[in-house]
Amino acid sequence: MHKDELLELHEQMVTIMNHFRSQNTVDDELFEPYEGLGVDPSHVHKSKSEHKHAVFVLGNALATAMSEDEFSNAGRVGKRMEELAKDAESKL
Repeated sequence: MHKDELLELHEQMVTIMNHFRSQNTVDDELFEPYEGLGVDPSHVHKSKSEHKHAVFVLGNALATAMSEDEFSNAGRVGKRMEELAKDAESKL
């Protein structure tokens, strides 16, 4: 995936996060690990690896927000996103 495509995906995922926040259906603490990274889709100067890591961390939070439990489809996606985030973090 090219960096511009990754930035677009990152932006779309932030839009989904903001939708969840506006609905007040999930605890805001769920998104704190993502926000703690300090990588926003508008930060085009950040590396592709940093954006990739942020996408996986945010993907984990979004999947967790949608999951009923760790064995639901979203729960399994969240678990995989967590694994991918750890792998991406090790490559930063």
